Amino acid sequence: MIKIGVLISGNGTNLQAVMDACRLGILPAEVAVVISNQADAYGLKRAEMAGIDHLYANDDQKILASLKNHQVDIVVLAGYLKLISKELVQAFEGRMINIHPSLIPAFSGKGYYGLKVHQAVIDRGVKVTGATVHLVDERFDEGKILIQEPVQVLASDDAKSLQASVLKVEHRILITAIADLIQEMNK
Repeated sequence: MIKIGVLISGNGTNLQAVMDACRLGILPAEVAVVISNQADAYGLKRAEMAGIDHLYANDDQKILASLKNHQVDIVVLAGYLKLISKELVQAFEGRMINIHPSLIPAFSGKGYYGLKVHQAVIDRGVKVTGATVHLVDERFDEGKILIQEPVQVLASDDAKSLQASVLKVEHRILITAIADLIQEMNK
């Protein structure tokens, strides 16, 4: 069974999508551990309610040790708002992915996360945004793009309504990207 480690910083809606996909057998995997760099992240509560090992860790050495201890095969950054160290990236090279709420390279990089991305889209007057799953490297949002899907920006959208539309796409393409990675690993 493929083991997934999920890194979060907040609410954990993408984490929930991954846990649900594993539970329902959509993904032939299990979430082995959830790690947050924010002690009060609601995603840790989601993991606790699901009976999944979880911890607060703000140090990449501790994160790496926990991922190795849980024999993690794939690492998913699901709203993780911290730059990953070179050592951690190298330990999971080609098996660490991130979900980002825009069509990279637009509205990506340092400082572009959460509602800030969607507000920037609204402020700029963009008509199409979307979500991207990419491999993680040592820079913000610059790893190889795996999947992108567009989302129309409606004239009535504000940052919160746009975020809700993009999140639906994020949940779907994140599961697809994980499934593709598992299939590649099983070849």
